[in-house]
Amino acid sequence: MIWVRKIHKWASLLIGLQVLIWVVSGLTFNVIDHEKARGNAYRQMIISTQPTTANKDLLPVENILKSYPDTIELNQTNILSQPYYLLTQQQGLYRHSANSYHIVNAITGELTLIDEPLATAIAQASYIGPGNINSVTLIEPPIADFLKHKNPSWQINFDDSLATSVYVEQGSGRIVGHSNSDKRFADFFFMLHFMDYGSAGNFNTIQIMLFAFITLWLTLSGLIWTLHMLRKGSYRLKKS
Repeated sequence: MIWVRKIHKWASLLIGLQVLIWVVSGLTFNVIDHEKARGNAYRQMIISTQPTTANKDLLPVENILKSYPDTIELNQTNILSQPYYLLTQQQGLYRHSANSYHIVNAITGELTLIDEPLATAIAQASYIGPGNINSVTLIEPPIADFLKHKNPSWQINFDDSLATSVYVEQGSGRIVGHSNSDKRFADFFFMLHFMDYGSAGNFNTIQIMLFAFITLWLTLSGLIWTLHMLRKGSYRLKKS
């Protein structure tokens, strides 16, 4: 019975600590400003003016598909008011899943890469803060500010008071998102609340499974201990 008591006490300690973390992180979520927690303090929608090029001036889709026969999806898009074809070669379940794209100039047919100057221009177009760019880096996943995102992206850092970072997906030129100190503060408590200590970006982790297993042992050891105490007659109703 000694080992049952030890299991119960240690399981109680571990479960109690995590419950305390849940309470503290839950209270934090109720206090913080949810708009600030999204990291969009200096974000604006990129205003894309209509290109002067008429649709008749765009290369026929059929020609593009002949040049890129492995395309599984084609979409027309604008990047900084310029028309492009976004060709998908590998498509994940979600936009943040692992995907593979080609970007083709819809007028010239030239393959376009989201290089540092273009990514920087896209980031600046989405930013309305007071800061200036202090670094631009191409990073591979996992991306600390957007753990679910599985595609290489440009990180454009601004020197404003919130330490804003803008992420531009290298393959498609899309804005992955903005992040800043407010969002990182909130993300820390989300990590604690969902036990995402392995930085997987979700709550379906080994930590949750281990926590469930420890909770099961807490319940079973408590039940065994209670039955043992009943057999010993430790629980007796006092006569009034």
